[in-house]
Amino acid sequence: MTRRPRRNHTADFKAKVALAAIKGEKTLSELAQQFDVHANQITQWKSQLLEGATGVFGGEAKAASATAAVDLKTLHAKIGELTLENDFLEGALTKAGLLSVKR
Repeated sequence: MTRRPRRNHTADFKAKVALAAIKGEKTLSELAQQFDVHANQITQWKSQLLEGATGVFGGEAKAASATAAVDLKTLHAKIGELTLENDFLEGALTKAGLLSVKR
């Protein structure tokens, strides 16, 4: 028996298969045969869809904005640090005569 090369499915395809599984109109084995995907994979996509469904109604938006605020603070701190380093190096190079005063 030859092995099939690894396939990467799009998010649209995964959603389509998972929604078909949630509808329950066909069995998992019928869906697996129809979409040419293993039944365990369909079960996994179905559970991922059900877990992520709360994010559709705003549950994830609050968590994402809190994470963005933390990242923003870190980035502002890094900008300040780099500005301080640039000013120090500019002064040192100007005193050494390696950098002209005009920019």
